[in-house]
Amino acid sequence: MPKRIEGQVIVITGASSGIGLATAQAAARSGARVVMAARNAGDLHNAADDIRREGGEAIAVQADVAVFEQVELLANRAIEEFGRIDTWVNCAAVSAYATFVEQPLEDIRRIMDVNFLGQVHGAKAALPHLEQSAGALICVGSTLSDRGVPLQGAYCASKHALKGWLDSLRVELQHAGSAVRVTLVKPSSVNTPLFNKAKTQLGVMPQPIPPVYEPELAARVILRAAAGDERDAFVGGAGKFLSITERLSPRLVDVQQRLQGFDSQMTTWAKGADAPSNLYDPVAHDGGVRGDFTRTSHRRSAYQAVEADAVVFSLLASSVLVFGAQLLQVSSQRRFAPAVMKTAAAAFAGKALLTAFYEG
Repeated sequence: MPKRIEGQVIVITGASSGIGLATAQAAARSGARVVMAARNAGDLHNAADDIRREGGEAIAVQADVAVFEQVELLANRAIEEFGRIDTWVNCAAVSAYATFVEQPLEDIRRIMDVNFLGQVHGAKAALPHLEQSAGALICVGSTLSDRGVPLQGAYCASKHALKGWLDSLRVELQHAGSAVRVTLVKPSSVNTPLFNKAKTQLGVMPQPIPPVYEPELAARVILRAAAGDERDAFVGGAGKFLSITERLSPRLVDVQQRLQGFDSQMTTWAKGADAPSNLYDPVAHDGGVRGDFTRTSHRRSAYQAVEADAVVFSLLASSVLVFGAQLLQVSSQRRFAPAVMKTAAAAFAGKALLTAFYEG
């Protein structure tokens, strides 16, 4: 059953910077009690202090999600402090930029340990508590959960693994009659410090593939999932478009990535492979909410604005299907496809009415 954010106890990993920090700040402003976790104890405690100074409730727990015992202690600390867990947000992630041929195997293992097994550890620790609260498990994946790109093979593999595992877990929980809500959030490129902290063997600092969105958009989607019941949720329309294109024509995306996928991920700022990164250990400063790409990043997403309103989205989908059915009916003697589209349109219209009634 959906819950208001106000009053929830929300655990967020990767909460010392980027999407995790933006989500913690937004959750606290909405009245949630926030348990923040990350490896960088200094930045983490400073972030929790900032939230408390603004009148919010937050505690900081140092933890490396790649170590299950530390994640288990994180869950226990949340219970000790607040008595329950309503939402658990798996947000911790690392990255390393290199071709597969050049990338050391230990770097690939580390990325899988943090990005994939770290989320498995979070679910393992959180699920017994989420069962009691009928809570939400929210896993932050990526657009790259649906489509791999060059220079980020290990990162893409970790996000693909996350999607496959979560598909299995979701159905298992449903089969068992669980009330836990499971959501996979798929951000498009987001302006976070991840790119500053990523290990790179490109000779330059990496950058997010344009278009780039601000972290607050991701925080909004995560909190929407914490208060609702969504299966998958994209951050920014670019990721949704890439996912649809991949389903329609993977070879077309292959060509596009071969032509644009390399240069679009490289800045002109020199950075060596031995430069500080957070792949194995935290850096001195995690960088706060935003990275270095604010000048070119988007604070709004038209797709997200429409998709966030279930009534508007359903009515829009219904209208498009009706229009498409009419076009098919006029231009073709076939009646089956228009009938199916009209049925789908009626279903979307019905969903809009039910949603409006429920929310009203």
